[in-house]
Amino acid sequence: MKKPGLLISSIVTSSILMGTGLSISANALAREVRVYSGRHYNTDRQVFKKFTELTGIKVRLFEVTGISLIERLKREGKKSKADLILLVDAARISNAAKQGLLKSYRSAKLDKDVPIEYRDSNARWYALTRRVRVMVANPRKVDISKIRTYADLADPSLKGLVCLRKRNSPYNQSLVANQLVLRGERATKNWLDDMLSNVSQPYFPGDIGITRAVAQGKCGVGIVNHYYVARMLAGINGNNDRNLASKVKVITPNPAHVNVSAGGLAKYASNTSEAIELLEFLASPKGSTGLAGPTFEHPLVDFNESKEVKLFGKFNPDKVTINQLGENNAKAIKMMTKAGWQ
Repeated sequence: MKKPGLLISSIVTSSILMGTGLSISANALAREVRVYSGRHYNTDRQVFKKFTELTGIKVRLFEVTGISLIERLKREGKKSKADLILLVDAARISNAAKQGLLKSYRSAKLDKDVPIEYRDSNARWYALTRRVRVMVANPRKVDISKIRTYADLADPSLKGLVCLRKRNSPYNQSLVANQLVLRGERATKNWLDDMLSNVSQPYFPGDIGITRAVAQGKCGVGIVNHYYVARMLAGINGNNDRNLASKVKVITPNPAHVNVSAGGLAKYASNTSEAIELLEFLASPKGSTGLAGPTFEHPLVDFNESKEVKLFGKFNPDKVTINQLGENNAKAIKMMTKAGWQ
């Protein structure tokens, strides 16, 4: 996983294409699609390379952090070079659509490959991969048999044992939006008040930090995205994190809150047909699995098959749509702030 920042790269050059043995016309080589991406995974490049090998369309990748990406699009306006936008989290892709940064496109391929709950009702964006918001618990600090849902983190028995990521985490904002849809405003308010009263130390900047703290007994339980734990178990961050991750128990609520990474056509895209081809490829079973496999996310259909993710068991998504998460994002942030989520 790369650190946030701006990176411009030509994923596949004509010399690489010639080395594949594919016969691609000069006209095809001239085609390209420019991608502004909030996903920061080197492995995504292999998926783009495969797309280029199949179509002859060159992918130019611009990696920017999610919030900065949206601000950049707004600043560039009609001068933007973006053709396709990739963002993580329901709120970010929904906000990009609401702010008029994406344009609608519907195709039979996208309608077939992307389940209705994972796409915009106005066809401005389509999910590409899925992430599950799970809980990590230390069996030496808490009774894991009593933790089954997000609501359980409000139990008084967990006083001083809950660790949370900061309020500005889009994943936590979407989790609260999810609870608003499922439980209503009053129950969500009570849950927030009681859960936050169980927090006894500063809020964490990231999910890996929470997993480490739980493993070390500094916390009893926390909320993270599943793939962070899988990355640690796989040794992506080194043996120390692998050992720490092996000490926590991953608890997946049933049903579980599911978030996504998603893509949509940029409003001022100049390479529209190429962007559509790439979006359809990324949302296809092959493309979605290609993106999700090495990052330990789940594809749109079925599950990640890595041995690390299999340890967590399969999950049952709740019925909240990604559109609903976006629609309730502003209210969720307001409630989190009022409850004292730092």
